[in-house]
Amino acid sequence: MNTLEIYQEVLLAHNENPNNFYAIEHPTNKAYGVNPTCGDEISVYLLLNKEGTLETVSFTGQGCAICKASASIMTLHLQGKTIAQAEADANQVLQVLNDPNAALPNHLDELKALMGVRKFPMRVKCATLAWHTFLKALRNEPTEPPNCCCCRSNP
Repeated sequence: MNTLEIYQEVLLAHNENPNNFYAIEHPTNKAYGVNPTCGDEISVYLLLNKEGTLETVSFTGQGCAICKASASIMTLHLQGKTIAQAEADANQVLQVLNDPNAALPNHLDELKALMGVRKFPMRVKCATLAWHTFLKALRNEPTEPPNCCCCRSNP
């Protein structure tokens, strides 16, 4: 089994049994994100403690395997980090996913499984949706999904 196949297995495992796939009952922050190109919808929930650490990170929603796997991996990676570190890591992940020539920093090595997506530009938005939505949650941007005829009202 080559490295690419191993990473594909990791993504499939996260899709089939996503970590932290639930809504936090009383989140301190939350945000909703959608990828209109393919229909992925995700809500990210944060529970911050008084010290400014991400005590819990979770998500709900519907999406393709890459979207769900990326969100699952994201929750595991960001949980327990300070706001500043989590924000920096999320921005680095977004930068690396959007630049096929960028190297993944050593401290983000556990996220290598996501890097294969860069070979498929149409799927990068699927992998980045959770990370963008996480950053929206940190900024407390509007969190409600649109309520119109073409959008689901319960992500």
